[in-house]
Amino acid sequence: MKTAPPGRDASAPHPAVLALRALWARPAARKLLILAAAAAVLVPVAAATHGSGTWPSAFTVDLTKPLTGASDWIIDNRDSHWAFLYFFGHVSGAIIGAVHAVYTVLLALGWAGVTAAAALLAWRVAGARVAVIALASFAACGLLGMWVPTMRTLALMIVAVAVSVAVGALLGLAAGLSDRTFRALRPVLDTMQALPAFAYLLPVVLVFGIGVAPAVLATVVYAAPPMARLTALGLRSTDRGVLEAVESLGATGRQRLLTARLPLARRELLLGVNQTIMMALSMAVIASVIGADGLGDRVYQALSTVDVGSALAAGIPIVLLAIVLDRTTAGAASPSPRRLWAGVPQAGGTPGRRLGEGGHNQRRARTRRTTAWLAALAAVATAALATGDKPWPDTWTVAIAAPVNDAKDWMVDHLYTGLPGIGGTADLAAHYTTWVLDPLRDGLQALPWWGALLLVAALAWLIGTWRTALTAVLSLAAIGVLGRWELSMDTLSQVVAAVAVTLVLGFAIAVPAARSPRVERLLRPVLDVFQTMPQFVYLIPVVALFGVGRAPAAAAAIVYALPAVVRIASEGLRRVNPGAMESARSLGATGGQQLRQVQFPLARPQLLLAVNQAVVLVLSVVIIGGLVGGGALGYEVVFGLAQGDLATGLTAGVAIACLGLMLDRVTQPTKGARDGA
Repeated sequence: MKTAPPGRDASAPHPAVLALRALWARPAARKLLILAAAAAVLVPVAAATHGSGTWPSAFTVDLTKPLTGASDWIIDNRDSHWAFLYFFGHVSGAIIGAVHAVYTVLLALGWAGVTAAAALLAWRVAGARVAVIALASFAACGLLGMWVPTMRTLALMIVAVAVSVAVGALLGLAAGLSDRTFRALRPVLDTMQALPAFAYLLPVVLVFGIGVAPAVLATVVYAAPPMARLTALGLRSTDRGVLEAVESLGATGRQRLLTARLPLARRELLLGVNQTIMMALSMAVIASVIGADGLGDRVYQALSTVDVGSALAAGIPIVLLAIVLDRTTAGAASPSPRRLWAGVPQAGGTPGRRLGEGGHNQRRARTRRTTAWLAALAAVATAALATGDKPWPDTWTVAIAAPVNDAKDWMVDHLYTGLPGIGGTADLAAHYTTWVLDPLRDGLQALPWWGALLLVAALAWLIGTWRTALTAVLSLAAIGVLGRWELSMDTLSQVVAAVAVTLVLGFAIAVPAARSPRVERLLRPVLDVFQTMPQFVYLIPVVALFGVGRAPAAAAAIVYALPAVVRIASEGLRRVNPGAMESARSLGATGGQQLRQVQFPLARPQLLLAVNQAVVLVLSVVIIGGLVGGGALGYEVVFGLAQGDLATGLTAGVAIACLGLMLDRVTQPTKGARDGA
């Protein structure tokens, strides 16, 4: 008979059992133990039957033949089949007609009329400061000699944004009112946002040809999801107490929607419009690849000749349009009312007098409002009549291409190989590729296929639920099924390395921005420019400084993703509970201790969102990087579009979408994860 060791009760559980129970009580450890047990059973079987190398060929599906057949059928029947003649043809004609009508109106107003109308709209919606910004921005577009291309881009964007808002609002309305529809639409919206624009340009071009119509439709596919998501969010987050109060008054479902849910979701709806505009403008250059004229075409043509000056001259108006539209829509979403325009009597006089006048004050407010509008409209009409349909005068332009190109040449001459100690940007690019990208790529490609699936499952389950882990694993497995495993590991290595650099730089900038309002004000216009500048514009100076390869592609991705990380992280750190910060200071905590022990832990959700957005935005530049030697999946998508190869381009695009979905699931915490769901 065994006896217990001295000092331990014989009836007490063994220490190993106690340790196991303690581990099992922790949700994260419990998940890892379950996953380890499943791996101990499944991994030996998988390794014995299909090896431990790259993705097994037995699990791949070749879609080349069916996709090529579909492409050939579309080309052969595009001019004769009823679907093209009576449906797609009418859709294309309606889009072209709408863009042409808007462009005609803009030309008829003339440069003075358009500028005055933009300033008037900004004043009405967002106040005098935004009106001045609008006035200066449109004037700058003319001074740069880009008035006509700006009007073409503006006409296309007006139609594309209108369609995107309509489609997104309808989808968001359905998702906001029905849980089943919300669950069904979420993966569709994820795919629409994760699928690279270049990937669906090819099928759109096959159906609609080259021109304005496919450019608008491609923009709608890319820009509608934010509107749908934010509309659904606003409707689903409506205060239950308000809805119950309205329902108790006998309101029907339609009345509850129109009088309670939509008004309460106004801020989210306007934010959705804002994000849709930003996403649509970011497509301006990409749409030019398939025939969209305007500023995007100027940037794209400048890229082909490595003309930084011309690209910047066309890129600045895109940035200015984005800033004006962003400030205007943000002003519309502001909760502070515009007293003059809302008809609220101005402060002054005694309360008794204001209350006694009652309806008379309202009539006077309406009269002032009507008079102001008539005066403003008269000013716009006068400006339009004064200039007629004339574009911006050629004598009022400033050429910046030559000095910008001279500055670029100086930077290349002095920075490419002339930096003391490190040699130059060319050496930096070579070291980054040799010391970071190559080892990371080789390690991911050498990882057993089942090991990659297991690693993704562990990461996704630790911060999410088993559904999150299943989605991430299936997304990664789909890449292997499509036969793009090794190329995806190459792309993944570039994304991971670029995200790491982006987060280090972003958090380093976000900390002083969160602590100093002056730094935040100084950074805001810089972040606006970097966030709204077309991705193509980054490529020209990046290639000039770093050469061609994976390093310049990573540099362009870092520049593009950095503003979003800085904004989200600084906002999260700034909004930490003031009481917690005051308590830390009263206990004598230093600035570093406050940051590490208070701000970072309390701002964890926002910081994780910054990580998620860094991943999404870096991945969105993978295709653009394929144009400058990034290779991997990005190159395949670009090659497929250039050669009209639907199988190659679409398959690589779907692989990128799956990679984006997987990365989203392993970087975005899921509600309920702490409960071990």
